[in-house]
Amino acid sequence: MAYSLIITTCATKEDAKEIINALLGAKLAACVQTQEIESFYIWKGKAENSKEVILFIKTKSELYKEAEAAILSRHKYETPEIVEIPFRNGYPGYLRWIDAVTKDSSHLQNF
Repeated sequence: MAYSLIITTCATKEDAKEIINALLGAKLAACVQTQEIESFYIWKGKAENSKEVILFIKTKSELYKEAEAAILSRHKYETPEIVEIPFRNGYPGYLRWIDAVTKDSSHLQNF
């Protein structure tokens, strides 16, 4: 089994909670942590900065596409950051917990 950290950012805590509730409710994530941040970036040719909430989403790698779709369907940004970082290693007890609280995806096929 492979595991991942998905990262996305939102403009507000309320936007973040909507995404979090969808992911946890559908068992697409075991845990989501949030942190208020300030982002600096180039958008449409102009340097910008804004306050955001970053989400750290722990899940099984095979649930990424479903999690991405759930995030996109609720996200308010025109081009949201949604990236996956695979775990190389992890404490076995923690990984078993991820397995226990996320949906069984054994029915999914790899194409």
